[in-house]
Amino acid sequence: MTTQPVLEAREEKGRGSARTLGFDLAAERIATRPFEAGGRRRDEAPMLVSWRWSGELVEARVADLPRFLDPGDVLVVNQSATLAAAVPVGDGRVVHLSTRLGPERWVVEVRQVCGHGSLPLLDAEPGVIRLPGGSDLELLTPYLRRRGEAVRLWLAGLRLPTTLASYLSQHGRPIRYGCTAEAWPLSAYQTVFGLTPGSAEMPSAARGFTTELVAEIVAAGMVFAPITLHTGVSSLEVGEEPYPERFTVPAATAELVNEARAAGHRIVAVGTTATRAIESAADEGGRVQASRGWTDLVIGPDRGVRVVDGILTGWHEPEASHLMLLEAVGGLPLLERSYARALAGPYRWHEFGDFHLILP
Repeated sequence: MTTQPVLEAREEKGRGSARTLGFDLAAERIATRPFEAGGRRRDEAPMLVSWRWSGELVEARVADLPRFLDPGDVLVVNQSATLAAAVPVGDGRVVHLSTRLGPERWVVEVRQVCGHGSLPLLDAEPGVIRLPGGSDLELLTPYLRRRGEAVRLWLAGLRLPTTLASYLSQHGRPIRYGCTAEAWPLSAYQTVFGLTPGSAEMPSAARGFTTELVAEIVAAGMVFAPITLHTGVSSLEVGEEPYPERFTVPAATAELVNEARAAGHRIVAVGTTATRAIESAADEGGRVQASRGWTDLVIGPDRGVRVVDGILTGWHEPEASHLMLLEAVGGLPLLERSYARALAGPYRWHEFGDFHLILP
């Protein structure tokens, strides 16, 4: 049963006191099948449109995006493609390759196989894990372990007999959470913008786009500005901040965004990953510079956003850190109203779920 979202004051790990949006999320609200599995197009998925200043809420579909954008508006999209980053060990465990730190150095998570998915496994210890295909994974030390917490993520050494792409094509599968009954192919976890493999999980806010919708948006005078941010695993605990991630903002994207802002056009980020990347490349005045490296930026209402005017995103779990980012974009009153509407309606959560467009 779902309820009206309520504000809760809780202690954010490492950040002091912060407000989070708390609500009950029934299991049936979790989307376990791709929208297109029912014979529909991805861009037919439901989308709630909400305006910060008027508070208006409108029910729509992703295919309706051109109705809510103006010529000259810029959509910032993530070009990172999803890896088959889950490698079954063969003993009931599966290794999730989260973040590549160097040629043989990774952040990984060891989990327990359940159906075609996985559940947390918190009793891993340092040592070597034999992977299929003649590969070795050595768990070295916990990664960013917080006091009193069980170990989920590890720094690890990974030795492969071939290239990463070749190895994962043979032995990897998409990361899936929970005891999933169906094994969807890697293509179900890709977006039309994914060009550069590197994400452990799909940048799912762009999942509703089709090539036809992209063409329609461009024909209507809106512009796409690509960035790349390779996402790590999303199996974070409630309220846990996102970990550092690799990102690139090309010079052409920086120039495009700066010119659009100067001309009074809106910058709409497609997803929290695109938001994190473009905001990481901005100075205090909101001017974007070409950037490449690692970002540990955490966006919330205190820091606010300097570049992004709106965001297309999915529906996030109760007390998730992404809700703080959405509050920075849309404000808390709008977030409460939109989540109340979503919980009262047919909207679905998680990577195969539905969409939320926040506009100024």
